[in-house]
Amino acid sequence: MGRSALVTGGNRGIGLAVVRALVEAGDSVTATYRSGEPPADAPEGVTWVRADVTDTAAVDAAFEAAQEAHGPVEVAVANAGITKDQLVMRMPDEDFTSVLDTNLTGSFRVARRAAAGMLRLKRGRIVLVSSVVALSGSAGQVNYAASKSGLVGLARSLAREVGSRGITVNVVAPGFVETDMTAQLSDARRTEILGSVPLKRLASPEEVAAVVRFLAGEDAAYVTGAVVPVDGGLGMGH
Repeated sequence: MGRSALVTGGNRGIGLAVVRALVEAGDSVTATYRSGEPPADAPEGVTWVRADVTDTAAVDAAFEAAQEAHGPVEVAVANAGITKDQLVMRMPDEDFTSVLDTNLTGSFRVARRAAAGMLRLKRGRIVLVSSVVALSGSAGQVNYAASKSGLVGLARSLAREVGSRGITVNVVAPGFVETDMTAQLSDARRTEILGSVPLKRLASPEEVAAVVRFLAGEDAAYVTGAVVPVDGGLGMGH
């Protein structure tokens, strides 16, 4: 397709899989990362930018770098996120607000900057990466669940604002995915999780990325304001 795409949190897990999927689709990708380094096995031609989505200036700089390298951004995937799990009675204010600032307000910063450029182009795709816990909830994750459910309202409101300009805004809601984070789970916890998933397995990052790629592509031109679960059936009924 040859478009300019920007992916936040693109140096590992779901974000890296999305980077690879968009490159395979023919897009020119700019990927942001907050810490660490770009992966050695990343696709060739990706523009890497160190940026923290809690910093508006850093988000703006990432979009400017993407435009300089590949042209105006036509696909934006807000994937960067953090967790700070704790039971609510023990959760300090900072752990609540910092998770919202990264996961929800950070995605707002990305979507706002993306929409501004896409309105001028009169086309574009914005995809926000949420979670199955956005609607089902999760004990010990009131901050994370609140941030991820907020993405649904953000996306659907923005979809109504920009739809007349040929811009779609959608949400992907993964369940448990094979990442560095889930690799740290105990065998007992892993067995418990799999027992609640109808497909009896975790998703691969590539399976989530495939849905992101679909929503970012031409085949999804009439899909907007949608929340697409990629959770093996875990969130059915929510």
